[in-house]
Amino acid sequence: MKQIILMEKYPIFELDIEKSETKYKSVDEILDYLKEKIDSHDIAVYIGKFDHYSHTKSLEDGEVANEILDAKNIICCFGKGLLKPTVLGIRPRSIGVAELKDKFVISFLEAPNPIANEAMESWVKSLIDF
Repeated sequence: MKQIILMEKYPIFELDIEKSETKYKSVDEILDYLKEKIDSHDIAVYIGKFDHYSHTKSLEDGEVANEILDAKNIICCFGKGLLKPTVLGIRPRSIGVAELKDKFVISFLEAPNPIANEAMESWVKSLIDF
């Protein structure tokens, strides 16, 4: 897993998983697995899924790179405190899963909560078959 700064301001965790490295065959299978992880976590709560690929393709001027075959997000929240109203601006969390011809690209924005980062990083890494 690597950490990058996207567009010079967004701290992103990203993991490329070759299709030969995982038993999961589709974005939907990966999202189902991540939902199980969210549902079994003692703090995280599942919010929903977003089909970014279909949404973007449906727009008259929507653009999707040719190499992207599918792209969806799973949305959850790790909030166990609401001490300031402005904290809502950095919630909820989203994990993006994109399918390319030979791999899946999994990414998420670094959270201000270390528990959230640790959980999401371990979930994503566990997609690789060892």
